[in-house]
Amino acid sequence: MIIIPAIDIKDGRCVRLRQGCMSDETIYSEYPEKMAERWCSMGAQRLHVVDLNGAVEGRPVNENCIKRILKSVDVPVQVGGGIRNLETIERYLNMGVSQVIIGTSALKRSFVEDACNRFPGKIILAIDSRDGKVAIEGWTAESTIIPVELARRYEGYSIFAIIFTDISRDGMSTGPNIDATEEFAKSINIPVIASGGISNIHDVIAISRLERFGVMGMITGRAIYSGSLNLKDAIERLNRIKT
Repeated sequence: MIIIPAIDIKDGRCVRLRQGCMSDETIYSEYPEKMAERWCSMGAQRLHVVDLNGAVEGRPVNENCIKRILKSVDVPVQVGGGIRNLETIERYLNMGVSQVIIGTSALKRSFVEDACNRFPGKIILAIDSRDGKVAIEGWTAESTIIPVELARRYEGYSIFAIIFTDISRDGMSTGPNIDATEEFAKSINIPVIASGGISNIHDVIAISRLERFGVMGMITGRAIYSGSLNLKDAIERLNRIKT
């Protein structure tokens, strides 16, 4: 179980959104690579980077920022936002990205199958839930599919993990949806990364207890930026639990 700091990039800057609303942002740094260095200095073993503009526009927009992050750290970096074709996946992997995150295009079974066959172990699916349905297009639209139904389509594929996010909790510091995350993880045979709502060390401990159900990690953003969660202390606490 690991804690994965989130670095969300909008217009070249490191920001956090509230419930995925592009107009409701808090800017934390003009230099996303500096935030990457900061989290790694505190013990982060992996980074979660999202091109927010790309998620909305359907194509990578902040690639230069991502290149700077990759040059600044030596931990695995997973990247999402605007990844809708195999060429983009290949370009990111050639840049040094460890895993590429498919969100909106997760609804396209043939695309996911092609991506997994061509890049085995390099694909992460992001399944974002709003009111029990899968949200797409950078959280600006909603499908009619429930998260578990979508995830089960891809059991048996060479998927690295599925990121499960309850949008209603994201950026709100109200605590993660433990019950929904547990139910989701127990319902599939693919490793899960929990996301959304982590606000303090108690939330971290609560999610860590889901490891036995297949939750391999958790993504946190606003909490470590606001200071309600000390990343270094949280990582050390998790390490003590493991031992």
